[in-house]
Amino acid sequence: MPEPRTWQLAAGSAALGLALAAGAVAAAGPWDSGQRKAERARAVSADSRGGAHHAGAPAQAAPRRPAPAPSAAGVLRALGATGHAGGITRSGDDLAAVLVPLLADPGLGPLRTASVVDTATGRPLYGEGASTPMTPASTVKIATAAAALSALGPDHRIPTTTVASPDHRTLTLVGGGDPTLDRTRLKALADATARALRGPGATPPAPVRLGYDTSLFKGPLLHPIGPNENLAPVSALMTAEGRLDGSRHGPAPRTGDPAGDTATAFAALLQDAGITVQGPPRPARAPQAAPLARTESAPLADLVEHTLTHSDNDLAEALARQTALARRQPASFAGAEKAVHDELARLGLPLAGARFADGSGLDRRDRVSATLLTGILTRAADPARPALRPVLTGLPVGGFSGTLAGRFGSGPAAPGAGLVRAKTGTLTGVNTLAGTVVTADGRLLAFAFLAARTSSPDTAQPALDRLTAALAPPR
Repeated sequence: MPEPRTWQLAAGSAALGLALAAGAVAAAGPWDSGQRKAERARAVSADSRGGAHHAGAPAQAAPRRPAPAPSAAGVLRALGATGHAGGITRSGDDLAAVLVPLLADPGLGPLRTASVVDTATGRPLYGEGASTPMTPASTVKIATAAAALSALGPDHRIPTTTVASPDHRTLTLVGGGDPTLDRTRLKALADATARALRGPGATPPAPVRLGYDTSLFKGPLLHPIGPNENLAPVSALMTAEGRLDGSRHGPAPRTGDPAGDTATAFAALLQDAGITVQGPPRPARAPQAAPLARTESAPLADLVEHTLTHSDNDLAEALARQTALARRQPASFAGAEKAVHDELARLGLPLAGARFADGSGLDRRDRVSATLLTGILTRAADPARPALRPVLTGLPVGGFSGTLAGRFGSGPAAPGAGLVRAKTGTLTGVNTLAGTVVTADGRLLAFAFLAARTSSPDTAQPALDRLTAALAPPR
């Protein structure tokens, strides 16, 4: 069995784990249980680049295949031979003795890897094929979020602006890559633009022609999975993630032209604000000039938390492109891939075999190892890296919020409920879970479990939940 890869971190205090446990049940809003089903059934394509179930095709393109079934040999023992190790309470037990049988659950399919790390020391406690690259599905959003926070900082906001020509006869709406722009903020931008066009006097401004600029993002608009209810065309200008049903997360009907729809709505709002708009909005490049008005997204820390809690694919792709812009790469799938990889390398993370073909995890070409995921979570728990903390605080809470609201059972006796915080990942034949849990003695553990060629999420997800619940304190 490959040994888990070790890295060094400054030792932290166990109080960090206790503090995270105290905040584990923060409210995160309702969850549409259809999103997991949608990632399974809708996020698909006919070739290996999408989310299809490839019967008979190789599920992994990894340099080393994980063992078909784990064994106890070679597994690192938990700290100490007695006392508590997570939910393990019997004297002399170790993590291997408890996790190996759970990892062998047939529901996890023939290919599975695992990593458990003590975040205070960076010490691996358990590993099975931990350095083997696997398809992560939506757990890749942990990497996307960490890279964005590292490159931009938690206070960064994404702007949407308006720019006028020197004679104020042409107005351009400029997309900054904020998929969370909504009608309320779009109206505020229209009102502020109208005030700027009027200037200090009360004379009505001349009619304007409206253009819209989406040039910030490069490359194809469509994800390799093609038109899909899990992801709108990736445009620098859109409103409400291109959703057509008023929903805020989960799968939804999407517009095929998010930028054009946003510009059309903006033109109507300008009219309501007293500005005559001549003709329909047209694609355009904004002149080099100071913005007339601007609206900004919530801070990046909030965007990251929403991305992770609700597995928001549109926002994840936007964060990947913001990382690309910060690192002077093209804001495209390819540019974001390089930027995310390079940013994680700056954090000293193990990237052998890693691939970030997209920011959301819908692309089956993505590859991460369990060691990489626990490494990111460990960096986020490091007291010396507070900018990365939203990676932890955004994780869904087992049995309570986001994509884990319907998992780990319910009630005070449910194993892991309220104690496990983790990012889910689901594609056809791929089921993953990575996050944190605080042990009975106050240690914060990071874990990652990745399974491939699973037959059904109905059996794989409960098996993953049992693995993670075994790390939590007993009820």
